[in-house]
Amino acid sequence: MSAGRRIYPWLIGLSMLVATGCSDDGPGDQAAPATSPATSAPPSPTPTPSPTPTPSPSEAAEPPHPVSMQALMDKEYNGRRLRVGRVLASTADYTRYHVRYLSGDLTISGIMNVPTGDGPFPVLILNHGYIDPAIYSNGRGLAREQDYLAREGYVVLHTDYRNHAQSSPDPRAELRLRLGYTEDVINAVLAVKESGLDYIDPERVGLLGRSMGGGVTLNALVVQPGLVDAAVIFAPVSSNTVDNFNRWIRNDREPLADQIIDEYGSPEDNPQFWRNVSPRTFFDRITEPVLIHHGTEDESCPIVWSRRTLTALERAGVDARLHVYEGEHHAFIPDWPQSMRRTVAFFDQHLQA
Repeated sequence: MSAGRRIYPWLIGLSMLVATGCSDDGPGDQAAPATSPATSAPPSPTPTPSPTPTPSPSEAAEPPHPVSMQALMDKEYNGRRLRVGRVLASTADYTRYHVRYLSGDLTISGIMNVPTGDGPFPVLILNHGYIDPAIYSNGRGLAREQDYLAREGYVVLHTDYRNHAQSSPDPRAELRLRLGYTEDVINAVLAVKESGLDYIDPERVGLLGRSMGGGVTLNALVVQPGLVDAAVIFAPVSSNTVDNFNRWIRNDREPLADQIIDEYGSPEDNPQFWRNVSPRTFFDRITEPVLIHHGTEDESCPIVWSRRTLTALERAGVDARLHVYEGEHHAFIPDWPQSMRRTVAFFDQHLQA
């Protein structure tokens, strides 16, 4: 890791990001279109979660539903052809590039920050939270984290996901509960590892996700254990997909909710389907250490979700830790510098040369 580590204010590099076409969504990503992370609205009532027991042997023996964690586990991944394109910006500490890679039959866009100096450097794949694809632009999420981590000596690849920026379209992504985003993240890791770029260390790779991207990160850990070395998630959605469906889809997006229920059944009528699309059901597959950051006043993703996730991870034998930030909201503003110091220390520990 680079010598002479410093602490950077969260606004550092913001002018550079705006110059590359990234509009200002506030310091954090959005968790859902109906909720802005920059506000301090009272917390929404926490929905009563549905239980996520482990499937019985008879359930496990059935062929997996095409929309399920098991189907993702059975899938063959071939992330490849990471192409480093035009320079978007340059600082004394790193250069920012537009990138593309292949995720199955789709092309996924993103950005990559490459530290100045001699590599190879460890790599972090960043998974952003919900931002409406209609307004999303290349590399738009996790702006502070992209800058901070590159200055700390990490190659940062921020994937846009399918249907975002210059990525290929996937018309059924919403109906398939956005599980395709998990495919795109897994394939991003594989594309990095097979890139052959001399400044990338393919043996030192981690994941970082925020809000919805925290859920994507947990999915990837469940689906491909051993793929990365460690993971950090900020203010994540629930690891029980029923909570997320009830919180953002069932009441706020009724046409989509009706489609999903018509296709798969409601959580009440078809609990087996909903267990099998929840990463929590399969936490015993995770082999990597996990660090969670969450604020007590999160108005979008209630902290009780992370407490339940931590309990389930620990019961499954996962090396997991939750840092709780009193009074902090979803956007992470006053405690963001401390959370990033802890994040870098965690990755330094687990992505050792």
